[in-house]
Amino acid sequence: MKRSALSQVKVTRLGVALEPQGDLEAEGILNPAGCFDRDHKLLLFPRAVERGNRSRIGIVRVDREFDSIECTRLGFALTPATPDELNGNGGEGCEDPRVTYIDWLNSYLMAYTAYGLNGPRIGIAVSQDAHHWERVGVVQFPHSLGLHPDDKDAAFFPTPVFSPSGELSIAMYHRPMVAPSALGSDAIQSILAHVPEERQCIRIAYTPLSAMSLAFSKSKRRRHLEAFKPLTRPTESHLVLAPSSDWGTVKVGGGSAPVQIDEGWLSVYHGVDAIPTASGSYQMQYSAGLVVHDRMQPHRILYRSPEPIMVPSTPDELEGAVNSVVFPTLLVRRWDLGARKFDGYYGMADSKIGRFRLQLPESLLKR
Repeated sequence: MKRSALSQVKVTRLGVALEPQGDLEAEGILNPAGCFDRDHKLLLFPRAVERGNRSRIGIVRVDREFDSIECTRLGFALTPATPDELNGNGGEGCEDPRVTYIDWLNSYLMAYTAYGLNGPRIGIAVSQDAHHWERVGVVQFPHSLGLHPDDKDAAFFPTPVFSPSGELSIAMYHRPMVAPSALGSDAIQSILAHVPEERQCIRIAYTPLSAMSLAFSKSKRRRHLEAFKPLTRPTESHLVLAPSSDWGTVKVGGGSAPVQIDEGWLSVYHGVDAIPTASGSYQMQYSAGLVVHDRMQPHRILYRSPEPIMVPSTPDELEGAVNSVVFPTLLVRRWDLGARKFDGYYGMADSKIGRFRLQLPESLLKR
């Protein structure tokens, strides 16, 4: 894995893109997914949190996108409805979506956190137009993989790829959670005492195309929900990115759904560090970095940021529902500005949505 310096990666903050509006966003609007619909209109899918920590997934159309943006709220893609989304411990709902259009499926897939009585789980929904969504179900991994059932930060890759076993598959980021064995400051020491691979890590799960093809052939029609059910039963999951000693030492998790660049698949991910405070406790700090996966074998990491590209520094990033958070969830390529420029969207202290411009050098793999 090459770890070139970030001196030629340019990040420019563009300010607040969306902030809470009305009772259904009283506790924040944050962590948006995004995609272009069939009419090539950019849609955002933010998490909207009403009082009591009840989350919905909204639909917001971006009407003007320059250095500042204008948006129109269109309603909600998902509201809490199933047992997996209701009666959570301290909250409930549909949280932190990522949306990917997969041409092989001719469909939009949404991966989101379903937070209910059993804790956080990965929910999957499907749409043909990016406006109307149907639930496929909640992901369940084989017990033989030994993964913690609580899981977050899921996002699909846009095209089929090969798993480590050589199976052509639909791939999905995810982050199984690991419960600390102690509380408070002791929890941090307990986490850091484990080797990085035993902390919360980014993994990729795989559903074989053969299983999808069989489900489609049995379906009465290609777009029937049952045809997508195999996505809730991945057959493989492999660790691809663990916390490092440079930054993101406590845990790392998926951020934006991957986008294709010349080098492979690019994503902005988040890493968490424990920053000591004057009182002797710790402040969790969420920062953002870059990762590039091999185009056909995404378990092969070609590049990883040796340092963050964004660290909480503005008032909106430092103070909010959860302080000191930069949480990237979306990259949008700006073809009008050049193939190596993107607009990034991210959660600001779990309260607002921020936007930044990312400019990549000619290659991230050059030393």
